[in-house]
Amino acid sequence: MKLIDGKVISAQIRKELGERTKNFFERYGKRVGLAVVLIGEDPASKVYVRNKISGCEEVGIRSFAHFLPANTTQEQAVELIRALAEDKNVHGILVQLPLPHHLDAQKILREIPTEKDVDGFSAENVGKLVLKERGTVACTPLGVMELLKRSGVDPKGKRAVVVGRSNIVGKPMAMLLLNADATVTVCHSKTENLKEECRNADILVAAIGKPKFIGADMIKEGAVVIDVGMNRDEQGKLCGDVDFDNVKEKASLITPVPGGVGPMTISMLLSNACALAETAEEL
Repeated sequence: MKLIDGKVISAQIRKELGERTKNFFERYGKRVGLAVVLIGEDPASKVYVRNKISGCEEVGIRSFAHFLPANTTQEQAVELIRALAEDKNVHGILVQLPLPHHLDAQKILREIPTEKDVDGFSAENVGKLVLKERGTVACTPLGVMELLKRSGVDPKGKRAVVVGRSNIVGKPMAMLLLNADATVTVCHSKTENLKEECRNADILVAAIGKPKFIGADMIKEGAVVIDVGMNRDEQGKLCGDVDFDNVKEKASLITPVPGGVGPMTISMLLSNACALAETAEEL
């Protein structure tokens, strides 16, 4: 078993991004700009946003942070997004989810122009991924692909199983692996013979949000196991969707939780912001 260290790989990427933002400034006389919008007081969201802002500082991206109260109206949220869409110094717009219940998240997200959709959530960017065209891809699955690449894992011709079918991770993950010439199976809560499906995987990606759900009896000897889950166990300790201690003996490569996929998500967000900035300024 070899550990895929997301912290080390993420640090490499951020070093590269520091050079990229420096080159961007030298070329265009302005900094890459990322707007981060947080509405409400969700504690986890506050932590994520703080990490995203400090990530921007680390690699030389200018962050535009907008913290709005929980009683912000739909109209106020939409007005802010439209203003950011017009701002030439903002190359990417991120709205931190979840939003307070009275707000229509989809309507607000639809106000983000495709060319500033740093999360890759828009219908157009999802369509581009399916069509294998150049676009922005959701940060977590993109981070998984980067982990595989930098760990010497080529999905071509391999059997890949993605457990989970969310729009943010499962579906784009499956498309990225398919685009990389893997043979892909997507499993979910209605899948029959889930254990057997997982045991066929050369590459298994777990993204279901169930603590330690994937056990050693669900893993093929020598499989590459990527754990996207972020949960708390009975002791309140952070853990993934994979029963790490038992599965690590069978896997050839495995990501830990924390310290695996997590650090990559923000690094890929920063990478997406750079790509959007470069495209915008080239036009």
